[in-house]
Amino acid sequence: MTAPGPAAPIAPTEQKVGPVRLQWWKFGRTENSPLTRRHFKKWWRETGWRHLVGAAIVIFSVFPLVYVLSASLNPGGTLISANSLFSNISLGSYVELFNRPQQPYAAWFLNTLVIGLTASAGSVLLGALAAYAFSRMRFTGRRVGLITLVLVQMFPQLLAMVAIFLLMMGISEVFPALGLNSQIGLIMVYLGGALGVNTYLMYGFFNTVPTSIDEAAHIDGAGHARIFFTIILPLVSPILAVVALLSLVATLSEFVIASVLLRDPERQTLAVGLYQFISQETSQNWSVFAAGAVLAAVIPVALFLLLQRYIVSGLTAGSVK
Repeated sequence: MTAPGPAAPIAPTEQKVGPVRLQWWKFGRTENSPLTRRHFKKWWRETGWRHLVGAAIVIFSVFPLVYVLSASLNPGGTLISANSLFSNISLGSYVELFNRPQQPYAAWFLNTLVIGLTASAGSVLLGALAAYAFSRMRFTGRRVGLITLVLVQMFPQLLAMVAIFLLMMGISEVFPALGLNSQIGLIMVYLGGALGVNTYLMYGFFNTVPTSIDEAAHIDGAGHARIFFTIILPLVSPILAVVALLSLVATLSEFVIASVLLRDPERQTLAVGLYQFISQETSQNWSVFAAGAVLAAVIPVALFLLLQRYIVSGLTAGSVK
């Protein structure tokens, strides 16, 4: 018997793509190849059209932001001169924004920051307490209370504007610090309007936390307060971040209630104060208004970047039990 010789080198094989044999480096390089056209049609049908829709949505969403930024850098002060994007660039509007004694933008910014953060923190705390009670405790009227929260939220707070004004006027006669032209009173109104929707939103998330955790803590001697603050709150931190962000954005953009309750320019918020730049027919300055709007957007954007890792999980986890 003869010993087997060395194995012959294996020749490079060609890749099979359906019934056609093509080398991998030649795939897709023939312009008129029917296989290439078929691959493109399949890609367009399954994925390509989504890229086109996504690009259209991005352009539609980004254009207003770009236009406002361009208007804030335009020294003309009118929207007609701002139609040519970034044709004239100047920081004069941002400087003028802080040099108007009649319109204290710095005070408005600070007032909005204090009112927004306080109302957001209060909404989170009160909503979490109410959601914990509805989720973990069984008492008479629990289901009726949940349904009432949903029904009340169907009517916007604006419909109660007359009642809120008369109520705050009556409180001003007894407790001026909580009545009209009071930032604390405005915060209380915001807390009352946001409590219902935040409670129902947190209630769905609280139900995803197993009750066995509460039972184990009860066996160890923990009460409801300790369970709530030391065990439950860390587990539901995503929904707390979502509620804080939504409450802050709602407070920043609210105009009607703040304009009725706050009369002193030194106590007004950004939404009310910025309107003064364009409310007077003979002295409209859209460039300064746009500059103030750009700076006002810093607050929600900074909070969004800080809480973005909680937002997706906070919005979706409560929808599945």
